[in-house]
Amino acid sequence: MYTPSQIRLFADVADIEQIRRLARHPLIAGFTTNPTLMRRAGVSDYSDFAKAVLAELDQHVVCFEVVADDFAEMEEQARRIAEWGPSVYVKIPITNTRGERSAELIRRLSADGICVNVTAVLCLDQVRDAAAALGGSQAAIISIFAGRIADTGRDPIPLIREALGLLASCPQVQLMWASSRELFNLVQADRIGCPLITLPPALLGKIPMLGRTLEDLSVETVRMFYDDAARAGYML
Repeated sequence: MYTPSQIRLFADVADIEQIRRLARHPLIAGFTTNPTLMRRAGVSDYSDFAKAVLAELDQHVVCFEVVADDFAEMEEQARRIAEWGPSVYVKIPITNTRGERSAELIRRLSADGICVNVTAVLCLDQVRDAAAALGGSQAAIISIFAGRIADTGRDPIPLIREALGLLASCPQVQLMWASSRELFNLVQADRIGCPLITLPPALLGKIPMLGRTLEDLSVETVRMFYDDAARAGYML
């Protein structure tokens, strides 16, 4: 049976009940959130949600994202988020909605001792910018949206391999495989030495399937089709 060798798993979720349940999962090292997940989960008050999440957790890292588009406002929000707790990483998008790079903001925050998760990274040039901005000693994460890269018909693995090489001289900066689309992404990320991956609850729930025989899975699939046909009362 395959088991992750060195990669650390994060849960990509904004539902408080799921966070409470996943916090007990032995493989989960932390949590990532974003405004889209929060909106889907029905979160209405950001600060109250964040405080409720942190009250449920002990040693887990939690990543909360700024919600501004102006860099000055982003900075104000980032400093406020960083005060929520010592295990908090502040997610800063690599650009704003106008495509302007946030490298200078990232540099200031990191230099002031704030743990930053640079998010929405999709190309190597953005990795270089983020790595240069995180050149100090402060712990940080760069999140490459591998799933979104794959959605364009491109293989994200060569880019992530090269990004890992770029970060070899920055041991305080860890690369995160983000926007995972299938559980095999965990296997792929682990094989190439990516230190972090974030997975939604639906994929985390499939971890027990790792290493199952394909013959057993085939029989289970046939049984599912047969049982569903019987429940529906289909006849020919």
